Amino acid sequence: MKKKVLALFKKNPSSSFKAKDVAKLLSIITEYEYSSLKAMLHKLSSEGVLNRTGKRYKLIPVPNSNRIQGELQITQGGYGFVIMKNSRNGDVFIAARNLGTAFSGDIVEAVLFASQKRKNIEGQIVSVIKRKRSEIIGTLKKSNSFFYVRPDDPAIHRDIYVNRDRLNGAKKDEKVIVGNIVWNSSKQNPEGEVIEILGETGNYETEILSIAKEFNLPSVFNSKAFEESEKIELKITAGDLKQRIDFRDRTVFTIDPEDAKDFDDALSFDLLDNGNYRVGIHIADVSHYVKRNSNLDKEALRRGNSVYLVGTVIPMLPERLSNGICSLVPNEDRLTYSVVAELTPRAKIVKYEIAKTVINSKRRFTYDEVQQIIEKQEGDFTEEILQLNSLAQTLRKKRMREGSIDFFTPEIKFNLDKNGKPLAIYKKEIKQSNMLVEEFMLLANKIVAKHIAAPVRGNIKPFVYRVHDLPDKEKINEFAKFVKSLGYSFDPNAGSRSNQFQMLMLRVRGTEEETLINELAIRSMAKAIYDINNIGHYGLGFKYYAHFTSPIRRYADLIVHRLLNSYLNHNGQAKYSLPELEEISDHISQCERNAIEAERLSIKLKQIEYLKDHLGEEFNAIISGITNFGMFVKITEILAEGLIRMRDIEGDFFIYDEKKYSLIGRASKKQFRLGDKVRVKLVRVDYEKSELDFIITQ
Repeated sequence: MKKKVLALFKKNPSSSFKAKDVAKLLSIITEYEYSSLKAMLHKLSSEGVLNRTGKRYKLIPVPNSNRIQGELQITQGGYGFVIMKNSRNGDVFIAARNLGTAFSGDIVEAVLFASQKRKNIEGQIVSVIKRKRSEIIGTLKKSNSFFYVRPDDPAIHRDIYVNRDRLNGAKKDEKVIVGNIVWNSSKQNPEGEVIEILGETGNYETEILSIAKEFNLPSVFNSKAFEESEKIELKITAGDLKQRIDFRDRTVFTIDPEDAKDFDDALSFDLLDNGNYRVGIHIADVSHYVKRNSNLDKEALRRGNSVYLVGTVIPMLPERLSNGICSLVPNEDRLTYSVVAELTPRAKIVKYEIAKTVINSKRRFTYDEVQQIIEKQEGDFTEEILQLNSLAQTLRKKRMREGSIDFFTPEIKFNLDKNGKPLAIYKKEIKQSNMLVEEFMLLANKIVAKHIAAPVRGNIKPFVYRVHDLPDKEKINEFAKFVKSLGYSFDPNAGSRSNQFQMLMLRVRGTEEETLINELAIRSMAKAIYDINNIGHYGLGFKYYAHFTSPIRRYADLIVHRLLNSYLNHNGQAKYSLPELEEISDHISQCERNAIEAERLSIKLKQIEYLKDHLGEEFNAIISGITNFGMFVKITEILAEGLIRMRDIEGDFFIYDEKKYSLIGRASKKQFRLGDKVRVKLVRVDYEKSELDFIITQ
């Protein structure tokens, strides 16, 4: 398919084609071949081979200039890479001495030159086209007679000088935002002015505000949206109930984490006379309250999703909705949008209905409470929970057989005191109660997507899918080499790579290297995104998938509710054009990436704050990264990561072997390999630089 498509576009380099045009020219007739064609066009577009404008694809010409443009990403090692959007030749390596006056994230122009030492093309920054940021957050420092701001982001590799008359009241060691930055020569540091004082470094509120500012997360609702939310009626009227299926007298309950504030999904269960089960997956009907193009809608779209920082949340919707009228609290009538499926005892779908409903939750369960019921087989709604759990296990087994990959991504939880100081860190346990909820949410998402996407060709409705592309072949080959070095087998050329992944995940389950192998496996894959083109979800093994189950915290789900309602009721209220939906999909995908980075930073800062009180202590760890300046290690129990510097590895002179993922002693031949277990001691904590240093003890 790839060869045919490339041959067609190379033969017509100045022409643009729709998928149906390509299908006609290549004599593609079957639905299966057409689906494969669309997936290949999407893949070639994401690889930078084809340019997509709306529904049309066109070949991107290969540049022959020795100058390129792209986004600069600077590593903790001080060197960087220019990432080109439409490149077939990989990223361009930029040595530290060749970074010029560019910050990480800037759009730059670089001149290329031949490199004998690296597999990447090498270059030098010659100009900054566009700054990623006009403001930088950091800590104000003083050295002798001058002040400077040390950036929080370690990828910003230069301190920013601040003249005394531009401090604007800021004091040493305060967290500040510096703006009006001027940087004309790489031989000198950039200069700037303090434009906002965030507060005392280390203070909980200051750190949360810093993260919000760093990732441009709106921490305060726009006044128009907030005022609009305050006018929303908190009582359900008779008019609200029109054309809704009434589930208020049914067995309906929620299952959520203990610390959850908003409940956007509930389950109902009925045993039918024919021996089958009717399972209702009931989702908060946020679209009933947040109308298209309202101030609330515009603010929700701007935010894209809720962001969960340690100890707090930056919500997508005001509290009056998220924790109030939209939250499926017990013993209160709530408007919902539901997928109600009839399932056989073997979890086969007999029929389903997607409809607006009204529920009254009979019980608010925590995951731990449901787990106790599963284990002890006693408690509220025992029969319903045990039957749902049995169905969920059957659904899960079926999903794994059909190509879903059971990645285990460990999460950690913090016990915080009233001032936000971490008292303890522990790993979250994923139990049957968690998986019970997950399976029915996946089922609802799959049913909704298939309901829209499955109709015959020519009747394609504009929609927002959750898609996950096939893994990059080069990354998969690298991953296979790595797991082989740890003694595991993985065939990158197998007919079903997803089965290879699943078998590997089962083999490493419970081992110390499980976390690392899971993490590297996920890195070797494409990122899941929102898209108007349905190419399926590789990681889940689903041909059809969308996000429907969390409209309180994700805009994707809210817009899916609107589109569904429009198509099911033929009311035309949600007439979004494909370009509109494409723009929204790109935006909320970026919002999601932004939120993930903010959440990671929040966790990292709390880990470092916790470890400040554990200086000099020893930990079990696993080597999570090998570089030419040392090795990164991750503490097994709390997943905090730090560096063992090359100079601190005693007993020999160690050489970095990139192909073997190892540091090798020149005389002793002793090896430290990626994935090795080590015992380490914490010797330095730098909260301002977000750095931990360790040494090996055995």
